[in-house]
Amino acid sequence: LIIASLTISAILVFFIVPLTIVFFIYLSNILLLIYQRSNEVQADPLSEVWDSVRKTIASFWDIYARIWHGYELHGVGNLPEGPGILVYYHGAIPIDYLYFLSRLFLWKKRICLSVADHFVFRLPGLKLLLGVTGVIPGTREECLVALKNGYLVSISPGGVREALFSDESYQLMWGNRKGFAQVALEAKVPIIPMYTQNVREGYRMFKERRFFRQLYESTRLPFTPPYGGLPVKFRTYIGKPIPYDPNITAEELVEKICKGKFLFSFQTKTAVQALISKHQTIPGSIWKALLERFDKRRK
Repeated sequence: LIIASLTISAILVFFIVPLTIVFFIYLSNILLLIYQRSNEVQADPLSEVWDSVRKTIASFWDIYARIWHGYELHGVGNLPEGPGILVYYHGAIPIDYLYFLSRLFLWKKRICLSVADHFVFRLPGLKLLLGVTGVIPGTREECLVALKNGYLVSISPGGVREALFSDESYQLMWGNRKGFAQVALEAKVPIIPMYTQNVREGYRMFKERRFFRQLYESTRLPFTPPYGGLPVKFRTYIGKPIPYDPNITAEELVEKICKGKFLFSFQTKTAVQALISKHQTIPGSIWKALLERFDKRRK
């Protein structure tokens, strides 16, 4: 009995924060359903009719971000007034991205549409939340329409694979994906790089095992659960836009973004290396990330 109790306690310590996040996500959806039924709202989930409850949910997540991760957002001025494509590194849990969406709406009253993996739309009970927060499947046609309508569109080329199998070395796992670059060229919009400092120190995956990798590749479903949830410092940095260039190909644009060993280029390999050196310890250190909560200097 004692061993069983200790085992359950250890499991809860490892997974309690990720499970709490899941609980709050479903609570957000319940709040939207209550608002919809009490006000008999039938409008498009992206319309201004939803802005009041959207602000309530964004405020909740922003408070959570401030308290638990001392969240900071830098570089909002680098976002274009019009459409653009945000390209970001995918942590084990993209909670940092949810923080970004919340603060962007609170600061700028702006919705950024988010390209998500197909399995997200199969999760039960989240349809309304996905609609109100602007989560889309991310087909080429949908992205082009969204950009034409003036929205920011965000995508993580590494997606679920990067979430599951990258680690504290912050290795990009884009493979041959360059569809986002082709969409940017067709829509004639800039690409804006973004990443969050210490996101892998906050939430991690168990070390890769061949079985889980093969299971994911065959099913495209994330069977490996994330763990952690320590209150490390999170800072999201939005880089300078890579402008639309009519003379560049999709392959050249991808190379322009991916130069360097880590994350997204701010035009050159030198700029990426300077960004890494300034903002991220490689490999990531949980202790340093925790101590940064007490560092009042803006980095």
